[in-house]
Amino acid sequence: MSTILIKNVQIITMNQQEEIIQGDLYIENDRIKEIGRNLDYGADKVINAKNKTVIPGFIQTHIHLCQALFRGQADDLELMDWLQKKIWPLEASHDEESSYYSAMLGLGELIQSGTTAIVDMETVNHTDAAFRAMDESGIRCLAGKVMMDMGDDLPDLLLEDTTSSIQRSVDLLEKWNNHDNGRIRYAFCPRFVVSCTEDLLKEVRDLSKQYNVKVHTHASENRGEIEIVEMQRGMRNVVYLDHIGLANEDLILAHCVWLDDEEKRIIKERGVKMSHCPGSNLKLASGIADVPDMLELEASVSLGADGAPCNNNLDMFNEMRLASIIQKPEHGPTAMGARMVFRMATIGGAEAVGLDDEIGSLEVGKKADLAILDLNQFHTYPSSNVDPISRIVYAATRADVETTIIDGKMVMDKGIVKTVDKDIVLREADKSIERLTKRLPTIAKV
Repeated sequence: MSTILIKNVQIITMNQQEEIIQGDLYIENDRIKEIGRNLDYGADKVINAKNKTVIPGFIQTHIHLCQALFRGQADDLELMDWLQKKIWPLEASHDEESSYYSAMLGLGELIQSGTTAIVDMETVNHTDAAFRAMDESGIRCLAGKVMMDMGDDLPDLLLEDTTSSIQRSVDLLEKWNNHDNGRIRYAFCPRFVVSCTEDLLKEVRDLSKQYNVKVHTHASENRGEIEIVEMQRGMRNVVYLDHIGLANEDLILAHCVWLDDEEKRIIKERGVKMSHCPGSNLKLASGIADVPDMLELEASVSLGADGAPCNNNLDMFNEMRLASIIQKPEHGPTAMGARMVFRMATIGGAEAVGLDDEIGSLEVGKKADLAILDLNQFHTYPSSNVDPISRIVYAATRADVETTIIDGKMVMDKGIVKTVDKDIVLREADKSIERLTKRLPTIAKV
């Protein structure tokens, strides 16, 4: 049995009452055993966190670890050009080693900035290498191989036939789903309607039910994308997904920037989960999702950073701040308040992945997924008479994360990630991107 006792800390619980407690938090194995004052346990590890703050670990519901290696390779482009001219050729050039180090690069950044759980969409090939990285890093994840069985602008190496795309996905599912006592789970990941046949999407629908797993895809990110879908399928993205039976409580849709009223209604009524990615949407000039309207409808909305080449970081502090402030000019200063946004980053993400009874808040019996922040900094003071959550959303940065604990294991201590070898990963990341960019001229198009 392993035990950790965190003493004298401000605890932002995000329980139903959103209580903020000053006291101690005791972890036994992978779960929170007790929260209270003056706890006295002979723990293996005692952390004196006086004047520090512990929060639920961030849950990012849309990430591309396979793209971490492409940071800075595809700047200042809109979505379809970004994909067709840069990202798809780079993804096609991946090998097993580069996929592993791309994942490790992203995972190190995520853990260092207090993210403890992710929904990750990989590329077509070498997904097993990314799963190995996720396993070794200690991250909690819902992840899958991307599926792409149609498209005129795809490199040969990304274009699959429907049968093999499905079989490779099922093989990965059967190997990795519920690995390490459920820390790693599988999701089917058709990229978006533009690159998937109806046969594939219907098979994903059926397999999701058969295996009781989530489906993670993109939708309505860009107006040009919507025009393509309307031309191909005769209806808008979310209406089409509903038409084929994919719009349900197991569907996680990234972006949803351009929804009409019917699509908003479908998302709400079917229990579809929406992942809002403000940094990516702004950088790709895709637009600003109408999140206040979705929240007024009581739809499920969570946050994600998307990929490193369209953001260019995986920092939840950045996403929280952006999610709040970009809505205020249109909806007023009280729209998207700090507490609402912090909820989206924590328990809202847990609800999206179906684990709100396990993670997303600091409560006795829940998994010990959390981060300790040191807010004794110039940029976060004064601390008196300030809402602690507002202080985190509007003033704190990822540099303020001191410790990250996932599944009761200390994966980062005093700013040093223990499960990812920084020196090796940075060195191999540079070697990998050099190798991949040299390979680009040989990546054939269909």
